[in-house]
Amino acid sequence: MKKNNENKLYWRRLDNSAKIFPIAAGKKYSTVFRLSVVLKEKVNENILKKAVIEALNKYQSFKVRMKMGFFWYYFEYNPKDPIIEKEKEYPCKYIDPHTNNDYLFKVTYFDKKINIDIFHSLTDGNSGTTFFKEIIYTYLEMLHPTNFENELRTTRKIDYDTEDSYIKNYDKKSKANASTKKAFILKGKKIKLGAVSAVHEIMDLTKLKSIVKENNATITQYLTAVLIYSIYKANYQKYNGKKPIKVCIPVDLRKYFNTKTMSNFFTYITVEAEMKKNNLDTFEKILEFVKQDFKQKLTEEELMRTMSNNVKLGKNPFLSVIPLPIKKALVRLSYIEIRKYTTITFSNIGRMGIMGKYKDYMEYFLMLIAPEPVEKIKCSACSFEDKMVFTFTSILKDSSIEKYFYEFIKNKGIDIKIESNEVLDVISKENE
Repeated sequence: MKKNNENKLYWRRLDNSAKIFPIAAGKKYSTVFRLSVVLKEKVNENILKKAVIEALNKYQSFKVRMKMGFFWYYFEYNPKDPIIEKEKEYPCKYIDPHTNNDYLFKVTYFDKKINIDIFHSLTDGNSGTTFFKEIIYTYLEMLHPTNFENELRTTRKIDYDTEDSYIKNYDKKSKANASTKKAFILKGKKIKLGAVSAVHEIMDLTKLKSIVKENNATITQYLTAVLIYSIYKANYQKYNGKKPIKVCIPVDLRKYFNTKTMSNFFTYITVEAEMKKNNLDTFEKILEFVKQDFKQKLTEEELMRTMSNNVKLGKNPFLSVIPLPIKKALVRLSYIEIRKYTTITFSNIGRMGIMGKYKDYMEYFLMLIAPEPVEKIKCSACSFEDKMVFTFTSILKDSSIEKYFYEFIKNKGIDIKIESNEVLDVISKENE
């Protein structure tokens, strides 16, 4: 990272994961994720604009625009102010820098909700959450100054860097055990181009934890099993699936390595469920399979292998010397092919830790991931206080998977309700 005379970020390279996203991205593959908070009062647009600008002054790594180099894209300082406006588009849409003052994130609001859509080249869900929470804290302090007069904004510790932690931590000798089997791809008619269905299944976290504990599982393992079971019942059997249901689970590497980077630093594990071969025809069998698969794959050694393999691809000398226009054509073709090795992605960013009295102004948080032409549904989850929200973002007309998931959770005695953007008629009469 280099700085100009005003000590502002001048330019920096994209991290190893970030390199691929702008090359592959477009209207069909937006590679955008969204974080949202639902507050207890309507959003004040003018104060929100001021809060975003102040948060940007603290987190300068977000105050950038992307430029095209000869071999790769790079970031440089963006002197413009961000655009803040009322939400009017579907979530996780491709962010066109030309209509967004060159920013790679977009803050919108509607009624009591604040959203931030982030292009994945900029950062991952963990660091995106850090920046989003700073916006929310600042917004509430500006909106209710007398209520937060004892909370000085300057006391919040802002301690981070933008190093490429992949390059710093990968093992040159490590070899990945990548699966060569293509995945079962979800079938069905698609909704109109550009539209995205968002279904939020809001459940009682306390009861969920109790049931998960009874099954000697983690929340992510349990919900992964419910997701596989729902796909199996709603889509796999209907279309006589033969290939494995493969669920991609992103993993935050900051938990395993000593880093404070605000750049991308994640890898993934893939749960590969051979439904017929392993006789996975009941939820109980699926859950036991998922638990064992997590145990084998969610280890430092396995995560290092996957991460290191991706770094080697990014540092491939042949790929590095190809001019960017040619590289874009090659990468886009390979990116479409790579997507065929995943049925669905499920990202659980866990608990949204919010400080003190700020919690009193919030209802719950949401996370959404952009679906794609091949990976037609993507799932995400986050929790706040006594609620967990499991979200489906989909471009399929058929909402059977969402319904199976809802019915399964409900039948376990967990209080659950559905909210959606009503692209599809998902809410049944019993949920009204």
